[in-house]
Amino acid sequence: MKSESIVVGIAGALFGLLCGWMLGAQQVAPVQGPAAPVAASAPAAAGGAAQAQGASTPPPIDLAAAQALEKAAAEKPGDADVRTQLANLYFDAEKYTEAAKWYEASLKIAPSNANVSTDLAVSYYYTNQVDKALAQFATSLEIDPKHSKTWLNLGIVRAFGKQDLEGAGQAWNQVVALAPADSPEARAAKQALDGLKSAHPEVTPGGAPATGGAAPAPAAPKQGA
Repeated sequence: MKSESIVVGIAGALFGLLCGWMLGAQQVAPVQGPAAPVAASAPAAAGGAAQAQGASTPPPIDLAAAQALEKAAAEKPGDADVRTQLANLYFDAEKYTEAAKWYEASLKIAPSNANVSTDLAVSYYYTNQVDKALAQFATSLEIDPKHSKTWLNLGIVRAFGKQDLEGAGQAWNQVVALAPADSPEARAAKQALDGLKSAHPEVTPGGAPATGGAAPAPAAPKQGA
């Protein structure tokens, strides 16, 4: 994925949607066009946010490039990078099931790649597999506990996929603690936290959230998972 363009896209499109939801809704419907997570190395936010709002159609797949990469993957069974490139190509075209298949193939070869693991989690989320996405984010954080894009994504999926605002806030606090203050990730997390504080002052996110499929039990009245 192209992480910089994703983070910039999410800071605008997603957080307008996120803050509007936090301000105006107590429950959200089951995800049909998911809110856009910030994937680590392929463009999730720009395409996904547009999809969530019905603003655009996905770009067409570059069939020639896909065929060339699939041929290269067949010829190089131990090459994780070519599989990641193919997954990114499908992700660009919003073909998330195909993207997930190739991210999985890449991780079988290079399982310690946190970026690819997070991209796989985002693909799961876009195919409405929320618990599977959360479990994959947990894997990413086992690989790299300071992976700020994973924490940012985790907050988004907690908020939209589980309606767990405390868990989302905890994840975004981790982004603020870990990412450089002027980074797109930190700015996006701060914007989300400001919106959360304004809309739901009763929510008091503390430390890091649980990252598995099960949401933590609420300690006080709030939007729990």
